[in-house]
Amino acid sequence: MSEFVAKINIPTIAEPVEVPTGLFINNEWVAAKSGKTFAVTSPIDESHLTDLQMAGADDVDIASDFAYKAFYKHKFVEPSVRGRWLYKLAELFEEHKDTIAKLESLDNGKALHCAQFDLNLVVEYLRSCAGYADKVDGRTINTGKDHLNFTKREPLGVCGQIIPWNFPILMWAWKIGPALATGNAVVLKPASATPLTALYATKLVKEAGIPAGLVNIVPGSGRGCGNAILQHPKIKKIAFTGSTAVGIDVMVAAATSNLKKVTLELGGKSPNIVFDDCELESTIQNLITGIFFNGGEVCCAGSRIYVQEGIYEQVLSKFKEEISKLKVGNPFEEGTYQGAQATPDQFECVLGYIERAKKAGAKLLTGGNRIGTKGYFVEPTVFYDCDEDLEIVKDEIFGPVASIGKFKDVAELVEKANNSEYGLAAGIHTQDLNKAFGVADQLEAGSVWINTYNDLHQSVPFGGYKTSGIGREMGLEAFDNYTQVKAVRTRLNVPTA
Repeated sequence: MSEFVAKINIPTIAEPVEVPTGLFINNEWVAAKSGKTFAVTSPIDESHLTDLQMAGADDVDIASDFAYKAFYKHKFVEPSVRGRWLYKLAELFEEHKDTIAKLESLDNGKALHCAQFDLNLVVEYLRSCAGYADKVDGRTINTGKDHLNFTKREPLGVCGQIIPWNFPILMWAWKIGPALATGNAVVLKPASATPLTALYATKLVKEAGIPAGLVNIVPGSGRGCGNAILQHPKIKKIAFTGSTAVGIDVMVAAATSNLKKVTLELGGKSPNIVFDDCELESTIQNLITGIFFNGGEVCCAGSRIYVQEGIYEQVLSKFKEEISKLKVGNPFEEGTYQGAQATPDQFECVLGYIERAKKAGAKLLTGGNRIGTKGYFVEPTVFYDCDEDLEIVKDEIFGPVASIGKFKDVAELVEKANNSEYGLAAGIHTQDLNKAFGVADQLEAGSVWINTYNDLHQSVPFGGYKTSGIGREMGLEAFDNYTQVKAVRTRLNVPTA
């Protein structure tokens, strides 16, 4: 491996951290067949971190072949053995989580507290997958005394997985955990903008005793590496997290190649709803978490805030006051709440939305500017009195930008909240749980948080309605994405009495 390793300096860690720079295929670090490499930079200060081997179609083909062979070799391994692999992997993540969190902040730009949140959830989710490994069961079906009927849940085979740049290591775990727990093999492409933690974590796969070929990591471009995964005939399932527009392309490619099973975790424009009877202090903090956690680069970000008219002015005043206290800047500095935007393209995209909103006459409550001249930092930005037809109300901005609108009653609120092509999440803030549950029933969203926000748990499924996706991450439901049902019906010769 020494040929494919970089020593990277990470703030607050005394010694340089060794990060793999090769492709991980069949438990070995190897060079790309093309000999091409690509650069990785930090969004904090735009500095060069390292160069990585760039996987292409030839490398995906090799990785898929090894995954295919490994799948059939280990298909009938006892589920409890798979559980032990995953539990050991979780323990290794626990040992390395401080280093991985800091590497994540360096590579992605997110505030360190956000990366630490991610790593804690990674550990707990891998443990959860380990526990589920021997509990993916079928059922018996009673059709009378002349037949015995039962079902089995069987793995799909080789799973292609393509993960995004906003939660690199969390998505690594969300994809690999359930795939391995159910007996599949994996070919995974990390985002080319933020691949370092995926590669560092993959060092732990071999140490955990996971057999060669079951996990293969191929960093590369979407056009070259990603498309090869989508088209490969030995890959039977695609799991993709990213934008809705690309998700549509993924579905088309999956259908036209070999009708791959698909799960998609896509975009969102989630309403975060504040009723007159909310507990104001905690609600304001939930609004902050909803839109400024992870720099707003969250698919379920509560970017559309709706406030009931009786408390509207009070919320505006308190929200602005609390936002002014947020520290934006270097993720490693004490007290930093919001770090850098992850990529230069996304940084420019966010600033573009802000400038167009200003020109369209949107009222600016706070923020609206770049911070500094180095790195990709944006002020927490809020527009208020927003009409429903504004671009910033309709589009997923994927940054620290929120719109605030007013509503009178539940009927008006539900109409506005559901007036979106997306349906990933929603938040409700009220002290009346009867009202909260009634509104939750009417919202077209895969996750509804009541008096909290971005409150993920490894046992609770997460996924979207409408164009926000297909299938679920985490919880028992995630394992359905990686299995198929076989029904066995046996005729019996039961003697009559």
